[in-house]
Amino acid sequence: MLKAVFFGFHGVIINDDEIHPHLIADLLLAENLRFDPAEYNEVCLGGSDRARLTAILQQRGRFVKDSYLNDLLRKKSVAYGAWLEAQSKLALYAGLDDLLYRVRVKQYATAIVTGAQRLDVERVLDTAKLSEQFALVVSASDMTVAASKPAPDSYLAAIDQLNLQNPDLSIAPENCLAVEASFAGIAAAKSAGIPVVGVAQIYPYHMIQRCATWAVDYLNEIDFDWIAPRFEPGPNAA
Repeated sequence: MLKAVFFGFHGVIINDDEIHPHLIADLLLAENLRFDPAEYNEVCLGGSDRARLTAILQQRGRFVKDSYLNDLLRKKSVAYGAWLEAQSKLALYAGLDDLLYRVRVKQYATAIVTGAQRLDVERVLDTAKLSEQFALVVSASDMTVAASKPAPDSYLAAIDQLNLQNPDLSIAPENCLAVEASFAGIAAAKSAGIPVVGVAQIYPYHMIQRCATWAVDYLNEIDFDWIAPRFEPGPNAA
């Protein structure tokens, strides 16, 4: 049966995809490196900040020490925080409040599983007063580059942490549903054995439909009364 719903962050909770290439471009400029949009699209989309910067710097022949990378990530987080403060209204996706309400009604466990930095996620959740809606956050700050999406590690870590919080739930991947908007996020969840609702909020519906278990255009189209029986044995199972 369905016991837990996991949410991506960028593309699912907040519509901030357009700011990240600008922030990374500013970081590279400060390092005397040129930003290449084609390179960004090739190596960065859907990946964590840590993986994005590591890939770009390695392709430019830079030796990426942890201290160097952590300093860049700190600078990006500061710039992201300044961008958030400059927004008159957070660009949360339509239907999010309704979806979270329906998750609460069903009493599903919740977590955010993301390639974003923890501080960035916490800033958004605090500003939007959504922190209490999620039992935990598994972020890029908790994962190595190799363990970041599209690797399954972050999803498996979320399951382990939920089970530590509430051992009676005995959550397994087949008891979970992921809500994702990126190809890397969808691949990570499916690699962990978790069915995925792909939301076409970044990429066109037909592209999301090809790789997700189910696809919707908007968050408010996610129907747990239809999805939940697919987790149970019998003719309704997916």
